[in-house]
Amino acid sequence: MAADPVFDADPWVLNRNGAWCWYQDERALVDPESNVLVVGSVAAPEGEDGATRAGNVELTVTDLGTGESTIAVLHENLEADDHNVPGLWRRRDGRWLAVYAKHKSDNYTRWRISEPGDPTTWGPEQVFDWTELTGGRGVTYSNLHELDGRLYCFARAINDDACALVSDDEGDTWTFAGKLFDRPKVGYVNGYCRYAGTDRIDVLTTDHHPRDYNNSIYHGYLSAGALHASDGTVVDPHALSGQAPDQAELTTVFAAGSVWDGERMTRGWTTDIRRIEGTVVATFTARANDEPENSNFADHRFFYGRTNDDGTWGVYQVAKAGRALFPREEDYTGLIAIDPYDADSVYASTHIDPRDGSELAHHEIFHGRTADGGATWAWTPVTRDSPVDNLRPIVAPGDPGTLVLLWFRGEMTTSQHYACEIAAHVLPRR
Repeated sequence: MAADPVFDADPWVLNRNGAWCWYQDERALVDPESNVLVVGSVAAPEGEDGATRAGNVELTVTDLGTGESTIAVLHENLEADDHNVPGLWRRRDGRWLAVYAKHKSDNYTRWRISEPGDPTTWGPEQVFDWTELTGGRGVTYSNLHELDGRLYCFARAINDDACALVSDDEGDTWTFAGKLFDRPKVGYVNGYCRYAGTDRIDVLTTDHHPRDYNNSIYHGYLSAGALHASDGTVVDPHALSGQAPDQAELTTVFAAGSVWDGERMTRGWTTDIRRIEGTVVATFTARANDEPENSNFADHRFFYGRTNDDGTWGVYQVAKAGRALFPREEDYTGLIAIDPYDADSVYASTHIDPRDGSELAHHEIFHGRTADGGATWAWTPVTRDSPVDNLRPIVAPGDPGTLVLLWFRGEMTTSQHYACEIAAHVLPRR
């Protein structure tokens, strides 16, 4: 078992104006060769220098040796919305790739490529125009993953389903690959997907938005050109070509309306997924005791699941996530992140202390460790007695020998309005 980190120093403040959504990956990456951390974020009008920076799509480039940070702007004043955070990729030629899109308000996936070894200097912005495919209804999100020598960018596009672009030159050029899932649209959009992996691409998804639908949560993976359920059963032998399947044909990880510790859980929403030494690990949220006539936005729960050797899932309730962050989005919580190098380790943002159930003044970050596959957890505070909320933690991958824990802290009233700064703890793994 890995030793628990000790957070006994003040965190670094990397960027005084920034936040992120959680449906783009990787949002943060470490280059172990140069010892550099790159973090994507979007500046808001309420943050530092908001009058000029609002809507900037930014990268904070930090030397992990000195702690010095430089902010590179990918697109000035694109749109003040945390959904526009870029997905990042380190290319084999030493250049970085950043891909980003607006929040369904236009039809472009945008990308830029850095100078070799320098994520502060970038080439011109290029665009893929989805208009003919989407009918002008917009595109959102960018998730970069490689499979069988091809680079995929997963986005929400046609019919607000999961779709993909593909590149055979590490992002120099992109073409449309196809739809991953297809189903009749309900409410705002269709499934919310999280992706992970390299030798295969795992996907965790919902039915629709939890505001509009009592979501279950499903898992499958792409390998050898096919889409599989968790146990290896082929769901779509020709994935991303032809008619795509409904995501409900995958393995159900969480069933809407299931009962946990005597409480009914509904409206699941995906949070994080990693594949660690062959085991798929996932986290998600659900509402507790939520009934149609008495919707409960103040009692969300964190769940943790991992695959067994036969492709079945062991799923456990982890902690209380508490109330929604703001009324406009009833299912926004502080979120819970998986350590990409330690399947037994998570970081949760909550205003309910997982050690004793007491309510805190603000959302704090807690480190959770399990010794029994997720059935029970020991919790250690990362932040304490904070004057503001600490939200949406990330453990940045790239260097297995270094723990880079990121989050943003401040006041968030919507996805478009927040006064937040990006903080980090950087520690050698023990």
